[in-house]
Amino acid sequence: MTPLLLRCAGVAVSGWMLAGACGLAMAQQPMGSVPVADASVSGQMLVHEQSATLLSNTSVTAYGHTAEIHLARGGKLLVCETSQLHLLHAGQGKGLLVGLDRGALELATNAEMQDILLTPDIRFTLATPGRFDLRMRVTREGDTCVENRGKDAPVLMLSSAFGTTSYRLLPNQHVMFEHGNLGEVVDNERSACGCPVAAPSKHLAANATDSERLAAEHPFPEAASQDLTSSPNPPKPYSNAPSTAILSYNSNDAAMSPVVIASATTPSTVKPVQKHGFFQSVGSFFARLFGN
Repeated sequence: MTPLLLRCAGVAVSGWMLAGACGLAMAQQPMGSVPVADASVSGQMLVHEQSATLLSNTSVTAYGHTAEIHLARGGKLLVCETSQLHLLHAGQGKGLLVGLDRGALELATNAEMQDILLTPDIRFTLATPGRFDLRMRVTREGDTCVENRGKDAPVLMLSSAFGTTSYRLLPNQHVMFEHGNLGEVVDNERSACGCPVAAPSKHLAANATDSERLAAEHPFPEAASQDLTSSPNPPKPYSNAPSTAILSYNSNDAAMSPVVIASATTPSTVKPVQKHGFFQSVGSFFARLFGN
């Protein structure tokens, strides 16, 4: 059996030395796991064979295809191609804080009342329990598309990160907030908010028209239209270089503050252009989001 590797403080430690080296990280309940071939992962994690178990303060960036995080509490979180999200514990139970800087995600799991979703402009909290079948996309311009699918979906309370505007999102609502502004809402949005669907292969008939042949040779680039650009580069081997600023969250605190934690990172081959980075402006963003 391949030894279990703990990547903590930038060091890969064999299973025999696990407890003494990083007991604190081992005490942390895992949030989920993701195949390392599908995404670059940084933060506190356990790496076993081809899977990374996400412990705390993790960042997941999908390569040129969707990366599926199997949640420890049940369900899944899809990180759409080239998208980056940040995952933290929220509270003392199974609650999670999911931060999406730019790109798209799909969340399918039983909702926990302590769950929080963040974009650079909007904070999502739960008003009622339910089951998530949530699709979300954030473009470079901040346009935020949300599908709160299903009659059993929770009612979500949305609040502006930079103002006092709020919005109540009901089950089965499909909306677009232009530029991330809760006051500029398209409440009958029709474009998909989640991961792009691969174009089906077309078998042309012998009498196909020129336009049909052209469409088959050049299918509609759905990923590009959703501001998701595929990366041609395959994943690379792990690096033990420490990551930089990682967030720490405690539901008992009134604020979220950045702390620097030395931890492992897998090098990302995807560098999406960002309007405003989730951690680049963390001081002003979260100070205004949660209060000082």
